[in-house]
Amino acid sequence: MNDPTRHADRIARAIAAMQHDGVDAMGLSVGADLPYLTGYRAVPLERLTMLVVRPQAAAALVVPELEAPRVVPDPAFRVVTWSETDDPIDIVAELLDGAHRVAIGAQTWSRFLLAIQRRMPGVEFTSADPIMRSLRIRKDPEELAALAAVAAAVDATMASLRDLRFSGTTEREMARIIADLLLASGHEEVDFTIVASGPNAASPHHEPGSRVMAPGDTIVVDIGGGMAGYRSDSTRTLCVGEPTSEVSAAYAALRRAQEAAIAAVRPGATAGAIDRAARTVIAEAGYGEAFIHRTGHGIGLETHEAPYIVEGSDTALEPGMTFSIEPGIYMAGRWGMRLEDIVVVTADGVERLNRSDRVLYVVE
Repeated sequence: MNDPTRHADRIARAIAAMQHDGVDAMGLSVGADLPYLTGYRAVPLERLTMLVVRPQAAAALVVPELEAPRVVPDPAFRVVTWSETDDPIDIVAELLDGAHRVAIGAQTWSRFLLAIQRRMPGVEFTSADPIMRSLRIRKDPEELAALAAVAAAVDATMASLRDLRFSGTTEREMARIIADLLLASGHEEVDFTIVASGPNAASPHHEPGSRVMAPGDTIVVDIGGGMAGYRSDSTRTLCVGEPTSEVSAAYAALRRAQEAAIAAVRPGATAGAIDRAARTVIAEAGYGEAFIHRTGHGIGLETHEAPYIVEGSDTALEPGMTFSIEPGIYMAGRWGMRLEDIVVVTADGVERLNRSDRVLYVVE
């Protein structure tokens, strides 16, 4: 991200969105909204960091003095540091003085928001989430390039799974091995390595444990991390030894469901329609009750962000939106499976960012 005007342009767009919503000041603390506007990712601390944005003043990043060296100077905002003997609430309240309606970042800690509210009685506080979501939901070309790069890195990790021996290894041990592979592929951070085997595969967000994998197991491997701030997220299903006819048939339905959902992606289609396309195929295969989560979620600076691909959503898809398509089938106490790729809405349809093989992996 080398464009020197990037953050200034984004802050200007944020101000336009604020004015459209009748908001005359915005405060963003921890979470992805802050780096989106400044490039600075705050460490979640008991010390307050907050970007204050107002239409008629330069944006100000209030940051603890000891954290200030981590801020890359940028003409889009000024840096206001505070020492251990200062009260950052006083600084923020002064920057917000005169505001009547203030939008606060969705992930701001309540201890800070409550303190600001006590300092500013009579001011209306609202969520900044609608403002920031309207900016972040469509990715620009540089963001799409970053997402493509991190998707290629996770694909490289997935491709290496067939070289590993799963039988006789615990889920936790395999999760550590895969985490190392993610880093070797170019990831700078590992966010999660789900390894769920046998009956544990029926739990979509299973925490890898001490279960030893064995022949006959289906294994869900869901992994992701970060490069240059942008996230990867991919899932493949494996089988230790040849799968049963039941598992093979279910997986065939799973692949059809993903293909149907991806084929439905185009500008103007609703997020709910994409979910329905996947869900219909799985229901027709007799596993409707076993598909227990939404079909997908947006991805960018966060692994989970808007848009959410869920039944009933009337969010209209637009070029530049990026999200997962990840149908799943979960048979409680027996087995589970999921297939996940990241896609981007293009001007005339859709493009997959993940390219690794989507077959049911057979491993030792």
